[in-house]
Amino acid sequence: METTQDTARRLAALHAASRSLTALVYGLSEEELKQPSYADGWSIAQVLSHLGSGAEISARLVERGRAGDMTGPTREEMLPVWARWDELPPLAQRAAWREADARHLGLLDSLDAAERATVRIPYFAGQIGVPAYLGYRLSEQSVHGWDVTVALDPGATVPGEEARLLWERLDLVTSRFHDRGTLRRLAPARVALELTDLRRTVCLDLGEEPRIRPEEPADPAATVTGTADAVLRLVYGRNRPGADGVTARGSVALDDLRSLFPGF
Repeated sequence: METTQDTARRLAALHAASRSLTALVYGLSEEELKQPSYADGWSIAQVLSHLGSGAEISARLVERGRAGDMTGPTREEMLPVWARWDELPPLAQRAAWREADARHLGLLDSLDAAERATVRIPYFAGQIGVPAYLGYRLSEQSVHGWDVTVALDPGATVPGEEARLLWERLDLVTSRFHDRGTLRRLAPARVALELTDLRRTVCLDLGEEPRIRPEEPADPAATVTGTADAVLRLVYGRNRPGADGVTARGSVALDDLRSLFPGF
């Protein structure tokens, strides 16, 4: 069960991720904003545009939830928002992202303790509480923030506290965001995930849905070895072959897992 502590940690991490990304992109020129990010087909400015339009839409949903309106997002209402953001030039996309991000964070900060415990938000995943909502938003902010950061610094990782929080809900990501055709080909199988920096092994259970189990699997079909950051990004569809130091041995190869977890 998610707690008020989860809310506080995730909100603090959202603020930290926003500050880091702001500091990184603040002084970039228009040409630098046009350079490719790690997100396939998106420039740095387009990633900021995606985060900004997401913050705008999400703030609208938080306001609905706060008012007791459980009307969920529709494609019809999002299309004009995306179109407006897509039409902005790179420098304007950056400025608009900062404005939308600040408004979204300010709205979340304004929720009092009772609201943080009781408000339901009509999000893309359904009607969810504030802690769960913050988990989804942190995934967007942290992973897309890495998409930008690694374009400027090839050694970039997901920051420690953000990575820890994403690992706490990684089972939700594996179960919801995966390629079903690849899963049918690989399942059933249990894969050991050896996290070298944490000196810990967990299980990726490939059954009806991929699930992360906290225990070390007995007789795994394969073993994947890497840092917690690199394995996390593998599940988020952001493994860099040859650059992240992740290895696999056994009947499930890294290419299988890249196919299973194409990312978003």
